[in-house]
Amino acid sequence: MALYEHVFLARQDISSQQVDALVEQYRGVLEANGGKVGKVENWGLKTLSYRIKKNRKAYYTLVNIDAPAAAVVEMERQMRFNEDILRYITIRVEEHEDSPSAMMQKRDDRPRRGDRDGRDGRDGGDRGGRPRRERTEEAA
Repeated sequence: MALYEHVFLARQDISSQQVDALVEQYRGVLEANGGKVGKVENWGLKTLSYRIKKNRKAYYTLVNIDAPAAAVVEMERQMRFNEDILRYITIRVEEHEDSPSAMMQKRDDRPRRGDRDGRDGRDGGDRGGRPRRERTEEAA
C-alpha cells in the first residue's frame, strides 16, 4: 500500500464536531477499501488567501493515509459531492513524519516589531530608523 498526506478545507459555517464527523466518514471509506488512517491534525479555522465559494475562512485538516490508490480515488470522489468540502489535495509521500507538521509548530524565530535590522527602537532614533540629531547650543 502507498502512503499519502491528504489535506482538506471545510466550510467555515460548520462546527469543529462536524469536521471530526467528516474525518470519521472518510476514515470509514478508506477502511472499507482496505486502507488505514494514521495521524489526523486539525489545524483549525484559518483565513483563506482568497474567497472560495463565498467563504473567507475554512477549517484545515491533515490526514496521514496508508491505503491503495483505489481507496484514495473513492474518498476523493465522495469529497467532490460533499458541499462542506471546499478544496482537497492528496500527495503521495515516501514516509510519514512522526513529528508535528509545520502548521502545528510554533515559529518564534521571527524578528519582533521593535527589533528590525538589529535596532531595538531605544537608540533615540525617529520612526524611520535614523538617529535623532543632537541639539547643540549653536542650533538652539
